[in-house]
Amino acid sequence: MKKLLPILVILFSLGGGLAAGFILRAPAEEENTCAEDDAECEANVAEKPEPAKPVARSAPPGTTDFAKLDKQFVVPIVRGERVRALIVAEMAIEVEKGQVEVVDQVEPKLKDAFLRVLFTHAHSGGFDGEFTAEYALDDLRARLFEEAHAILGDIAKDVLITEIVRQDM
Repeated sequence: MKKLLPILVILFSLGGGLAAGFILRAPAEEENTCAEDDAECEANVAEKPEPAKPVARSAPPGTTDFAKLDKQFVVPIVRGERVRALIVAEMAIEVEKGQVEVVDQVEPKLKDAFLRVLFTHAHSGGFDGEFTAEYALDDLRARLFEEAHAILGDIAKDVLITEIVRQDM
């Protein structure tokens, strides 16, 4: 019985990740429907403004706390209707001193938002190739911080990826 429980937990987590990955599959890229000679249309398509992104702020040591999010995030990498790999990640949020309890209160919202970001990142190929390269992780951290800032406001100072691993299948 002791050996069966961890196996069931892994299978349940994998099933949940697969279901979420299937449901949150990224839509196909939009086609450019502009006529070949329609310069104004192409200019409008190319000028899609990006929303302003909050930037993680550096805080002096000792002025912040770290709220570790319970449990790991498991993200399936699906290619051709099959799971090709699993990403397992652990994260923490740097917050203003004394604000760890606020993170604990909204942790389910944070986990949901972070999973959406991780699934989108996976579907856009962010975990392919050298996914631990600095530029790739900086992009992921920026998106995670946007979500943390949207939920926690200015008490969120940064999002830290404390562990990340890819298991190919």
